Amino acid sequence: MYDKLKNHIEAAWNNRELLADPAVREAIEEVVTLLDEGKLRVAEPTDDGSWRVNEWVKKGVILYFPTHDMATSHAGDLEFYDKLPLKHGYEALGVRVVPHAVARRGAYLAPGVILMPSYVNIGARVESGTMVDTWATVGSCAQIGKGVHLSGGVGIGGVLEPVQAAPVIVEDGCFIGSRCIIVEGAHIGAEAVIGAGVTITASTKIVDVTGPEPVEYKGYVPPRSVVIPGSYKRNYPAGDYYVGCALIIGRRKESTDKKTSLNDALREFGVSV
Repeated sequence: MYDKLKNHIEAAWNNRELLADPAVREAIEEVVTLLDEGKLRVAEPTDDGSWRVNEWVKKGVILYFPTHDMATSHAGDLEFYDKLPLKHGYEALGVRVVPHAVARRGAYLAPGVILMPSYVNIGARVESGTMVDTWATVGSCAQIGKGVHLSGGVGIGGVLEPVQAAPVIVEDGCFIGSRCIIVEGAHIGAEAVIGAGVTITASTKIVDVTGPEPVEYKGYVPPRSVVIPGSYKRNYPAGDYYVGCALIIGRRKESTDKKTSLNDALREFGVSV
Protein backbone atom coordinates (compact mmCIF):
# COMPACT_ATOMS: atom_id res chain seq x y z
CA MET A 1 0.00 0.00 0.00
CA TYR A 2 2.85 2.36 0.82
CA ASP A 3 5.49 0.82 -1.46
CA LYS A 4 6.30 4.07 -3.30
CA LEU A 5 6.60 5.95 -0.03
CA LYS A 6 8.80 3.22 1.42
CA ASN A 7 11.07 3.23 -1.62
CA HIS A 8 11.67 6.99 -1.31
CA ILE A 9 12.51 6.66 2.38
CA GLU A 10 14.86 3.70 1.91
CA ALA A 11 16.66 5.40 -0.97
CA ALA A 12 17.20 8.60 1.04
CA TRP A 13 18.34 6.59 4.07
CA ASN A 14 21.09 5.01 1.97
CA ASN A 15 21.98 8.22 0.12
CA ARG A 16 21.48 11.43 2.11
CA GLU A 17 22.08 13.54 -0.99
CA LEU A 18 18.55 12.57 -2.00
CA LEU A 19 17.19 14.65 0.87
CA ALA A 20 17.39 17.61 -1.51
CA ASP A 21 14.91 15.90 -3.87
CA PRO A 22 11.43 17.48 -3.49
CA ALA A 23 9.78 14.06 -3.98
CA VAL A 24 11.78 12.63 -1.10
CA ARG A 25 11.03 15.55 1.17
CA GLU A 26 7.34 15.18 0.33
CA ALA A 27 7.53 11.47 1.21
CA ILE A 28 9.07 12.28 4.59
CA GLU A 29 6.30 14.78 5.30
CA GLU A 30 3.70 12.20 4.34
CA VAL A 31 5.16 9.62 6.74
CA VAL A 32 4.82 12.06 9.65
CA THR A 33 1.29 13.04 8.55
CA LEU A 34 0.18 9.40 8.30
CA LEU A 35 1.62 8.69 11.75
CA ASP A 36 -0.19 11.72 13.13
CA GLU A 37 -3.48 10.48 11.65
CA GLY A 38 -2.99 6.91 12.83
CA LYS A 39 -2.92 5.48 9.30
CA LEU A 40 0.69 4.34 9.68
CA ARG A 41 2.46 2.99 12.71
CA VAL A 42 6.01 2.24 13.78
CA ALA A 43 5.13 -1.20 15.14
CA GLU A 44 2.03 -3.35 14.81
CA PRO A 45 0.69 -6.64 16.17
CA THR A 46 0.75 -9.67 13.89
CA ASP A 47 -1.69 -12.56 13.63
CA ASP A 48 0.51 -14.81 15.77
CA GLY A 49 0.53 -12.37 18.69
CA SER A 50 4.03 -11.02 18.09
CA TRP A 51 4.86 -7.47 17.02
CA ARG A 52 6.49 -6.29 13.79
CA VAL A 53 8.66 -3.17 13.68
CA ASN A 54 8.28 -1.12 10.49
CA GLU A 55 11.87 0.04 10.23
CA TRP A 56 11.28 2.22 7.18
CA VAL A 57 8.72 4.27 9.12
CA LYS A 58 11.28 4.95 11.86
CA LYS A 59 13.74 5.96 9.16
CA GLY A 60 11.17 8.44 7.84
CA VAL A 61 10.85 9.99 11.30
CA ILE A 62 14.62 10.28 11.68
CA LEU A 63 14.95 11.86 8.22
CA TYR A 64 12.39 14.51 9.13
CA PHE A 65 14.85 16.37 11.32
CA PRO A 66 17.70 17.02 8.82
CA THR A 67 15.11 18.26 6.29
CA HIS A 68 13.64 20.96 8.55
CA ASP A 69 14.95 24.14 10.13
CA MET A 70 14.41 25.31 13.68
CA ALA A 71 11.42 27.61 14.04
CA THR A 72 9.73 29.60 16.80
CA SER A 73 6.13 28.84 17.68
CA HIS A 74 3.79 30.16 20.37
CA ALA A 75 0.93 28.91 22.51
CA GLY A 76 -0.33 32.06 24.17
CA ASP A 77 2.55 33.46 26.21
CA LEU A 78 4.51 30.19 25.90
CA GLU A 79 7.28 30.08 23.33
CA PHE A 80 8.89 27.02 21.72
CA TYR A 81 11.88 26.70 19.40
CA ASP A 82 12.02 23.38 17.59
CA LYS A 83 11.94 21.61 14.23
CA LEU A 84 8.66 19.84 14.86
CA PRO A 85 5.35 21.63 15.48
CA LEU A 86 2.91 20.64 18.20
CA LYS A 87 -0.16 18.55 17.55
CA HIS A 88 -3.42 20.49 17.02
CA GLY A 89 -7.16 19.96 16.59
CA TYR A 90 -7.92 18.02 19.77
CA GLU A 91 -11.64 18.85 19.80
CA ALA A 92 -12.12 17.34 16.35
CA LEU A 93 -10.05 14.32 17.38
CA GLY A 94 -12.17 13.71 20.48
CA VAL A 95 -9.15 13.94 22.76
CA ARG A 96 -9.22 15.69 26.15
CA VAL A 97 -6.05 17.68 26.80
CA VAL A 98 -5.51 19.31 30.19
CA PRO A 99 -3.06 22.24 30.42
CA HIS A 100 -0.11 21.85 30.12
CA ALA A 101 -0.15 18.58 28.23
CA VAL A 102 1.95 18.53 25.07
CA ALA A 103 1.94 16.16 22.11
CA ARG A 104 4.16 16.60 19.08
CA ARG A 105 2.98 16.29 15.50
CA GLY A 106 3.43 12.71 14.36
CA ALA A 107 1.99 11.24 17.56
CA TYR A 108 -1.35 9.47 17.16
CA LEU A 109 -4.00 10.01 19.85
CA ALA A 110 -7.20 8.00 19.41
CA PRO A 111 -10.64 9.34 20.30
CA GLY A 112 -11.27 9.14 24.04
CA VAL A 113 -7.65 9.59 25.08
CA ILE A 114 -7.12 11.85 28.11
CA LEU A 115 -3.88 13.75 28.52
CA MET A 116 -3.32 15.22 31.96
CA PRO A 117 -0.27 17.55 32.09
CA SER A 118 2.03 15.15 30.24
CA TYR A 119 4.11 14.64 27.10
CA VAL A 120 3.72 12.42 24.02
CA ASN A 121 6.51 12.30 21.45
CA ILE A 122 6.57 11.78 17.68
CA GLY A 123 5.81 8.28 16.41
CA ALA A 124 4.02 7.26 19.60
CA ARG A 125 0.54 5.75 19.40
CA VAL A 126 -1.99 6.00 22.23
CA GLU A 127 -5.23 4.08 21.76
CA SER A 128 -8.77 4.94 22.82
CA GLY A 129 -9.79 5.19 26.46
CA THR A 130 -6.23 5.55 27.73
CA MET A 131 -5.25 8.13 30.34
CA VAL A 132 -1.76 9.60 30.36
CA ASP A 133 -1.68 10.97 33.89
CA THR A 134 0.17 13.95 35.36
CA TRP A 135 3.85 14.26 34.41
CA ALA A 136 3.82 10.94 32.59
CA THR A 137 5.84 10.80 29.37
CA VAL A 138 5.28 8.62 26.31
CA GLY A 139 8.53 8.42 24.36
CA SER A 140 9.01 8.36 20.61
CA CYS A 141 7.41 5.38 18.83
CA ALA A 142 5.99 3.81 22.03
CA GLN A 143 2.80 1.81 21.43
CA ILE A 144 0.15 2.20 24.16
CA GLY A 145 -3.03 0.12 23.91
CA LYS A 146 -6.69 0.76 24.69
CA GLY A 147 -7.96 1.45 28.18
CA VAL A 148 -4.48 1.82 29.67
CA HIS A 149 -3.77 3.98 32.72
CA LEU A 150 -0.28 5.49 32.82
CA SER A 151 -0.19 6.85 36.38
CA GLY A 152 1.53 10.00 37.58
CA GLY A 153 5.18 10.32 36.68
CA VAL A 154 5.37 7.16 34.57
CA GLY A 155 8.26 7.18 32.11
CA ILE A 156 7.64 5.24 28.91
CA GLY A 157 10.91 5.22 26.99
CA GLY A 158 11.29 6.20 23.38
CA VAL A 159 13.39 4.69 20.61
CA LEU A 160 14.39 5.81 17.13
CA GLU A 161 17.82 4.30 16.65
CA PRO A 162 18.86 1.63 16.00
CA VAL A 163 16.00 1.39 13.52
CA GLN A 164 15.57 -2.35 14.08
CA ALA A 165 15.00 -1.88 17.81
CA ALA A 166 11.48 -2.53 19.06
CA PRO A 167 9.68 0.31 20.84
CA VAL A 168 8.07 -0.03 24.26
CA ILE A 169 4.73 -1.82 23.95
CA VAL A 170 2.00 -1.60 26.58
CA GLU A 171 -0.99 -3.68 25.53
CA ASP A 172 -4.71 -3.10 26.17
CA GLY A 173 -6.08 -2.73 29.68
CA CYS A 174 -2.79 -2.34 31.54
CA PHE A 175 -2.37 -0.31 34.71
CA ILE A 176 1.10 1.20 35.11
CA GLY A 177 1.62 2.48 38.66
CA SER A 178 3.11 5.80 39.74
CA ARG A 179 6.74 6.52 38.89
CA CYS A 180 7.24 3.30 36.94
CA ILE A 181 9.95 3.29 34.27
CA ILE A 182 9.33 1.13 31.19
CA VAL A 183 12.14 1.45 28.64
CA GLU A 184 14.41 -0.26 26.07
CA GLY A 185 11.65 -1.97 24.12
CA ALA A 186 10.04 -3.66 27.13
CA HIS A 187 6.73 -5.37 26.33
CA ILE A 188 3.88 -5.34 28.86
CA GLY A 189 1.19 -7.93 28.13
CA ALA A 190 -2.53 -7.11 28.13
CA GLU A 191 -4.22 -6.22 31.43
CA ALA A 192 -1.02 -6.44 33.47
CA VAL A 193 -0.82 -4.43 36.69
CA ILE A 194 2.59 -2.86 37.32
CA GLY A 195 2.95 -1.59 40.89
CA ALA A 196 4.42 1.79 41.75
CA GLY A 197 8.12 2.28 41.29
CA VAL A 198 8.80 -0.78 39.13
CA THR A 199 11.61 -0.35 36.60
CA ILE A 200 11.59 -2.62 33.56
CA THR A 201 14.39 -2.49 30.98
CA ALA A 202 15.53 -4.98 28.37
CA SER A 203 17.81 -6.61 30.94
CA THR A 204 15.66 -6.38 34.10
CA LYS A 205 14.98 -9.74 35.69
CA ILE A 206 11.22 -10.28 35.86
CA VAL A 207 10.65 -13.26 38.13
CA ASP A 208 7.36 -15.11 38.51
CA VAL A 209 7.34 -16.28 42.13
CA THR A 210 3.81 -17.70 42.18
CA GLY A 211 4.83 -21.32 41.64
CA PRO A 212 7.09 -23.77 43.45
CA GLU A 213 10.04 -22.67 41.29
CA PRO A 214 10.82 -19.15 39.99
CA VAL A 215 10.22 -18.49 36.30
CA GLU A 216 12.33 -15.71 34.81
CA TYR A 217 11.56 -13.31 31.97
CA LYS A 218 13.52 -10.40 30.53
CA GLY A 219 11.92 -7.42 28.84
CA TYR A 220 8.48 -9.06 28.89
CA VAL A 221 5.61 -9.17 31.37
CA PRO A 222 2.97 -11.83 30.59
CA PRO A 223 -0.68 -10.76 30.31
CA ARG A 224 -2.67 -10.16 33.51
CA SER A 225 0.43 -10.32 35.72
CA VAL A 226 0.56 -8.34 38.95
CA VAL A 227 4.11 -6.99 39.34
CA ILE A 228 5.90 -5.28 42.24
CA PRO A 229 9.50 -4.10 42.80
CA GLY A 230 11.93 -6.66 44.18
CA SER A 231 15.65 -7.36 44.53
CA TYR A 232 18.07 -10.27 44.45
CA LYS A 233 21.55 -10.75 45.86
CA ARG A 234 24.48 -10.70 43.44
CA ASN A 235 28.14 -11.31 44.12
CA TYR A 236 30.72 -8.75 42.99
CA PRO A 237 34.49 -8.59 43.61
CA ALA A 238 33.79 -6.00 46.31
CA GLY A 239 31.16 -8.14 48.00
CA ASP A 240 27.49 -9.10 47.86
CA TYR A 241 24.98 -6.43 46.86
CA TYR A 242 21.28 -6.36 46.10
CA VAL A 243 20.18 -5.59 42.54
CA GLY A 244 16.71 -4.45 41.52
CA CYS A 245 14.29 -6.79 39.77
CA ALA A 246 10.53 -7.11 39.24
CA LEU A 247 8.42 -9.81 40.89
CA ILE A 248 5.27 -11.33 39.42
CA ILE A 249 3.24 -12.12 42.52
CA GLY A 250 -0.15 -13.01 41.07
CA ARG A 251 -2.67 -12.66 38.25
CA ARG A 252 -5.69 -10.46 37.75
CA LYS A 253 -8.90 -12.41 38.35
CA GLU A 254 -11.19 -13.56 35.57
CA SER A 255 -14.25 -13.38 37.83
CA THR A 256 -14.55 -9.61 37.90
CA ASP A 257 -14.57 -6.85 35.34
CA LYS A 258 -11.37 -5.05 34.62
CA LYS A 259 -11.83 -2.14 36.99
CA THR A 260 -12.96 -4.26 39.94
CA SER A 261 -10.33 -6.87 39.19
CA LEU A 262 -7.69 -4.15 39.22
CA ASN A 263 -8.79 -2.88 42.62
CA ASP A 264 -8.97 -6.40 44.01
CA ALA A 265 -5.50 -7.18 42.70
CA LEU A 266 -4.05 -4.10 44.33
CA ARG A 267 -5.68 -4.85 47.68
CA GLU A 268 -5.01 -8.58 47.67
CA PHE A 269 -1.37 -8.37 46.69
CA GLY A 270 -0.58 -5.19 48.58
CA VAL A 271 0.60 -3.31 45.50
CA SER A 272 1.28 0.38 46.08
CA VAL A 273 -0.04 2.64 43.31
